[in-house]
Amino acid sequence: MASRVEVVERIRATYPKGTVLICDRMNDPRPVPSGTQGVVDFVDDIGTIHCIFDNGRHIGLIEGVDEFHIVK
Repeated sequence: MASRVEVVERIRATYPKGTVLICDRMNDPRPVPSGTQGVVDFVDDIGTIHCIFDNGRHIGLIEGVDEFHIVK
């Protein structure tokens, strides 16, 4: 099993700053609407992917909790 540090490093490698994402579904009381595009700003030390969304929201996505995909 990978350590937490290894997991965070994998997330950082997968979603570097500037990666464009689409939020498909967010598990949050005030979610970003499905289909909203965002750009990765940074990944924090616990692996939350902080994004700046087209609607002006700055919020983090969590792998395995929220659903999103990379825009190729």
